[in-house]
Amino acid sequence: MKGITKRWMVNTFGVILIILCILTVAFSFVVQSLYYNGIRQTLSGRSGELTGMFARDNSFTETAINYVEDFPDKEMMELVVVSKDGEAIINSTGFTPDKNQEMPDFQAAVESSDKGADWYGRNSSGEKIMAYTRVITGRNGENIGAIRYVVSLEEADRKIFIAISFVCLAGILIMFFIFVSNTYFLNSIVRPVREISVTARKIARGDFNARINKFYDDEIGDLCDTINYMAGELGTADKMKNDFISSVSHELRTPLTAIKGWAETMQMDGFNDKRTLEKGMGIIIKETERLGGIVEEVLDFSRIQQDRMVLIMDKVDILAELDESIYMQKERAAKENKHITYEAPDILPVVIGDRNRLRQVFINIIDNALKYSSADGVVNITVELVADNIIITVADNGCGISALDLPKVKQKFYKANQTVRGSGIGLAVADEIVRLHHGELDIDSTEGVGTTVSISIPVVVEHEEEDQEEQE
Repeated sequence: MKGITKRWMVNTFGVILIILCILTVAFSFVVQSLYYNGIRQTLSGRSGELTGMFARDNSFTETAINYVEDFPDKEMMELVVVSKDGEAIINSTGFTPDKNQEMPDFQAAVESSDKGADWYGRNSSGEKIMAYTRVITGRNGENIGAIRYVVSLEEADRKIFIAISFVCLAGILIMFFIFVSNTYFLNSIVRPVREISVTARKIARGDFNARINKFYDDEIGDLCDTINYMAGELGTADKMKNDFISSVSHELRTPLTAIKGWAETMQMDGFNDKRTLEKGMGIIIKETERLGGIVEEVLDFSRIQQDRMVLIMDKVDILAELDESIYMQKERAAKENKHITYEAPDILPVVIGDRNRLRQVFINIIDNALKYSSADGVVNITVELVADNIIITVADNGCGISALDLPKVKQKFYKANQTVRGSGIGLAVADEIVRLHHGELDIDSTEGVGTTVSISIPVVVEHEEEDQEEQE
C-alpha cells in the first residue's frame, strides 16, 4: 500500500481502530463496575438484617453461630464470624477459618461511620473474592464483633469476560467490514486515478488520441470527461499549430524563392536589361515587404500571447485610416479583376486608438475579403454611426465559411480553407486589437454566398474628451 491507500488506511482505518479500542476498554470498565457494584449492593443489603438480630440480649458469639448455621445462601457466599479483635472465629464452610487471611475490610468497617466496608482481592488460596464486613455494636456502641460476607468473583469475571469477548468480536467484525468497504471504495478511486495518471503521461508525451475510460458518473467521471476533452482540444491545437508552421513556412518560402531567383538573375554576367532590372528590383522590394508583414504578424501574435502588445492611443480620424487602407488594396483588386465599392460618409466623430493598429485591422479584413473572393467578386465597404459606435462593415460575395468553421475562425492558428495563402493568425490578431480598443469584431458568413465582417469602435463622447484633455 502506498499513496492514497496508505494515507486513507492510516488516517481512517487507524483512527477507527483506536476509537474502537478506547470504547472496548471503557465498556470493560463499565461492565466490571456494574457487576461488582451489583455484588457489593447485594452483600450490603444482606448485612442489613444483622441490625435487628443482634439487638437481642443473647451473646454475640451464640447469635452469630445461629445466624451462620441458619443462613440460606451458604452455596452462594461464605460467612465468617469475626471477633471484636479482628480474629476469624467460625465460618459457614464448616472448616477452621484461615487465621492468616487478611481482612482489610474489617478495619475499614470499624473506622466507617456506618460500620460497613467492602474489599476485593485474593484469598490465601489465590481465588479472587469480594468481602463485605458489617461490625456489630453493643448497647453502649462498643464493638462486639463482626460478620464478614465473602463471595467468589470467578463467575462474575467469567461473565464479564464473555461480555467483553462479544464486544471485541463485534469490534473485529466492524473493522473487517470497514476494511472491506474501504478497500472497495479506495479501488473505485485509485484505479481510475492510476489510469488518469497513465493517460496524462501519454498526453504529456504528445499522444493526444489517448482517452480515459469513464468508470463512474461522479466527480471522478467528470474529471475523466474533462481530461478527455482537454486531450481533444490539445490535439486540435497541435494540429492547428502544425498547420500554422506549415503555412508560415510556405508563406516565407514563396517570397524568399522569388527574391533569391531575381537576385541570382541580376547577378548573372552580362545582365544589363534596365527594364528587367527594374522589374526584378520591384519584385524583390514587394516580396521583402511581404516577408516583413508576415514576420510582423507573427511578432504581433507573440505579443498578444504574452500580453505585451502596447497601443499608442491618440485621437484618430478613423475615416482617414480606412481610406488609406482601401487605397492600398485597390491596385491589387484591379490586378485580380475584383472590385471594391466604398462610399465614405461626410464626417464622423473621432475615436481614441492606435492609428497604425487600426489600419492593420482594416488591411487584414479587406485582404481576407479579396483573398476569398473569386474573379469579378465585389467587396462592399460601409461605415455608419450607431449609438456612439462607428460600425465598419466589409462584405464580400466569395466562397463563405461553413457553419462548422465559423465559430473557430477567430481562434489562433485556425484556417478554414487550407488552399488559400495565409498564416491563420491574422484574424486572431485583428480581433485582439479591436478588443484592446474596447470594440467588437463580428463575423457572419454563409458558405457559397459570402462573408460579412463588422468592426465596432466606440467614439469619443464629450465628457470623455474633456477628461482626456485634463489628463494631458
